[in-house]
Amino acid sequence: MDHDPTTRTLALLTLLQSGGEWTAADLAERLGTSTRTVRRDAQRLRRLGYAVEARPGPGSAYRLRPGVRVPPLLFTADEITALVAGLHLIRAWLPEEAVASSALLKLDQVLPRPLRRRAAATDLATEVLQQPGAVVAAATVGVIADAVAEGGRLRFRYTDQHDRRSTRLVEPYRHFLRAGAWYLVAFDVDRDDWRTFRLDRIADITPVAGGFPPRPFPDASIEHWLTTDFGRAAAERPSNAAPGAPRGASEPTEPAETREPAQPAEPAE
Repeated sequence: MDHDPTTRTLALLTLLQSGGEWTAADLAERLGTSTRTVRRDAQRLRRLGYAVEARPGPGSAYRLRPGVRVPPLLFTADEITALVAGLHLIRAWLPEEAVASSALLKLDQVLPRPLRRRAAATDLATEVLQQPGAVVAAATVGVIADAVAEGGRLRFRYTDQHDRRSTRLVEPYRHFLRAGAWYLVAFDVDRDDWRTFRLDRIADITPVAGGFPPRPFPDASIEHWLTTDFGRAAAERPSNAAPGAPRGASEPTEPAETREPAQPAEPAE
């Protein structure tokens, strides 16, 4: 059985949907795992909103509450095309990971036949060439996304473009793609300033316990912030400055990325 928890949990859900009551031992045998793992996967299904009932005791058994059905995937054909093409794009940016490919396989398993044909056609007809630049880790992106959604902080080790290493404590705002590289824009707590960090230079990223009041981004958009030298150009024109523009024009404590010929300058770190 696949050791991936998501794949295994979907297989458990499929067995329970076939009806009846399943003992933990029977499920463990069918899934090629232990009864302890079955209990964990059943709990994972409950957290996802499925009504998995368990009969306690030595012969513990599981079933889905009668009437429980998986909600249908109400996608249009064009939405499926967008999803499959988008997964191809993600796969090009995550060449060392199987997450996009496994998502395509799982999508094929749950789509009704007409949409499955459209998904297969889009999959066959779409090819995205290997993207230049640094490899991005899906786990890093996921940790950042959770922290942004929950108003949390992150701590990580960072190596800048001059091979200087440091430990950062940040309040993440967004991650973005620019000039062939993915960046995180965040408020650096120790430096008391906004910074950008290349995702491929981040290591050992961990969430910090607790929630923190949201800190407003100092510009109308990340794009404007970048094209005005991180807000400094706008700050030099106070009469025309947009509301919420960053105050002052102090230099960042770290230099900007080296400017490559015919390429936009990378953000400061």
